[in-house]
Amino acid sequence: MSSNVIPLSSILAKRPDRAADAKPAGGCSSSSCGSSQGQGDMPEHVWNKIKDHPCYSEEAHHYFARMHVAVAPACNIQCNYCNRKYDCSNESRPGVTSERMTPEQAARKVLAVANKVPQLSVLGIAGPGDSIFDAEKTFETFRQVEKLLPDLKFCVSTNGLALPDHIDRLAEHNIDHVTVTINMVDPEIGTAIYPWIYFKGKRYTGLEASKILHERQMESLERLKDKDILVKVNSVMIPGINDHHLMDVNAAIKARGAFLHNVMPLISDPAHGTHFGLTGQRGPTPAELKDLQDKLAGGANLMRHCRQCRADAVGMLGEDLSQDFTLDKIAEDVTYDPEPRRLYREVVERERADHRKATAIAEAGLAETLPAAPAKLVAIATKGGGRINQHFGHASEFQVYEVDARGVRFVGHRKVENYCQGGWGDDDVLEDKVIPILTGIDAVFVAKIGSCPKKDLARAGIAAVDAYPFEYIETAIAAWYAEAFGVAEQDFA
Repeated sequence: MSSNVIPLSSILAKRPDRAADAKPAGGCSSSSCGSSQGQGDMPEHVWNKIKDHPCYSEEAHHYFARMHVAVAPACNIQCNYCNRKYDCSNESRPGVTSERMTPEQAARKVLAVANKVPQLSVLGIAGPGDSIFDAEKTFETFRQVEKLLPDLKFCVSTNGLALPDHIDRLAEHNIDHVTVTINMVDPEIGTAIYPWIYFKGKRYTGLEASKILHERQMESLERLKDKDILVKVNSVMIPGINDHHLMDVNAAIKARGAFLHNVMPLISDPAHGTHFGLTGQRGPTPAELKDLQDKLAGGANLMRHCRQCRADAVGMLGEDLSQDFTLDKIAEDVTYDPEPRRLYREVVERERADHRKATAIAEAGLAETLPAAPAKLVAIATKGGGRINQHFGHASEFQVYEVDARGVRFVGHRKVENYCQGGWGDDDVLEDKVIPILTGIDAVFVAKIGSCPKKDLARAGIAAVDAYPFEYIETAIAAWYAEAFGVAEQDFA
């Protein structure tokens, strides 16, 4: 099984950290306080809901895995960026799945995954249609899984149109995480995104459709808040249509109690057959997405680590093991052993505490840098665990961090094509596909890199840093940045 699943032995065999005896700093320094940097001043009951949820906590996504089961194929709206395909194992985007399942099949698959992936903490239903429009299949799936794995967190993803009619049932099934896709709060803008909706037995189009959808989405947010259900809002950034308008969306959802706002780039490859793809609507560049996210700082807390998962995704964010768990590969009678998952959680709690202490030391050292030191963007090759633990040529994505005197902040990720294929580096892939994706990046941190790609990166103005293999991401970045701007190494000791 090729995956980013982290064996317990790999986590236990970590490198000693200079900051192991430091005391963690209080407070937080990002607009996603608590969700990315530990509990902070977050209420205990909220922290307990999100601390092991890889989508709601940026910290948790280094350690925990999610799983989606494709039991809800029907949908009640049409989006110009969506085409619900099946049997597309090489595509990673919402609405795609290789097989649809019954609730009974889904429960068996969840048990099989829990046996092999100790990081599993969350079960979500995100389609491939709409989980709430197909509510009976969704709720029956959760009912069956809860009997087998009562410790899993449950969440649903929906467009919100049918949501107000089912909020009481969400609470009854112990579903305390809901994602609602909201791309506009101005129905006029919605007319360019949604050709039609199906509501109460009738199809609506144009401005009338957008008005109904908007009203139902806002009602959903208000009622979910009253039920103490955490809400993440997904918004697709569509240049020239809603990119500037998403500032208004952020303000509206914050006013209605949304916990997180996830602004995602439009995926508009013509090969996907979507309306936007076929009509030439482009998606945003990484720089445009980051610029918008930076402007949203101070509004609703931001999620920056989304991978726009398939409807049958399995594993850590950024990987997909769904093809390892197709129904034909799963035994009819799965025997489940809970011990590996229990042991994994024990190890993660120790690792988290060490990681937080190390990060606190790094942040304190950065505060001593020159106030005028410029911010830098760095890309990290990682397989998880919050460490620099991947070979440059094996990376299918890089996690991106920004560093300056205020600290080290996760700001996003960039997907790339593997440079090494079949054991050999492909120079054309590096030059034509990898380096262009890293535009704007000042340095790439890797566990290992060959001399040739290192030179090619240098010619493109990107430093390849392999001096911190298996170190924590934040401490390595801070040490590199401090050295570049003249801060002595002992300031981090």
